[in-house]
Amino acid sequence: MKYVVLYESAPNLDVNAPPHFPAHVARWKQFQERGKLLMIGVFGNPQDEGSMSVFTTREAAEAFVREDPFVLHGVVKACTIREWREVLGPDAAPSAPETDTAERT
Repeated sequence: MKYVVLYESAPNLDVNAPPHFPAHVARWKQFQERGKLLMIGVFGNPQDEGSMSVFTTREAAEAFVREDPFVLHGVVKACTIREWREVLGPDAAPSAPETDTAERT
């Protein structure tokens, strides 16, 4: 089980994010070095679509958000943490068996 943090960007991301970006990067590097943060990035249009990160535990995700400079300084207006069951990759859980075993042509 992994935990995904979804950030919804506050207005004026292009103006508000840069002053806090170095501290935000320093924060995620701490979590990455401890093996708690697996991935982080923005969607195609971060102002409208936000960003996401993937953590190894809910506790790590919550701790990251609690002190993230983007959250503390209003760069992010909303945050959601969701459980994520990986089905493809080195830590993937086995997928459920198929219910239809008939051969398809």
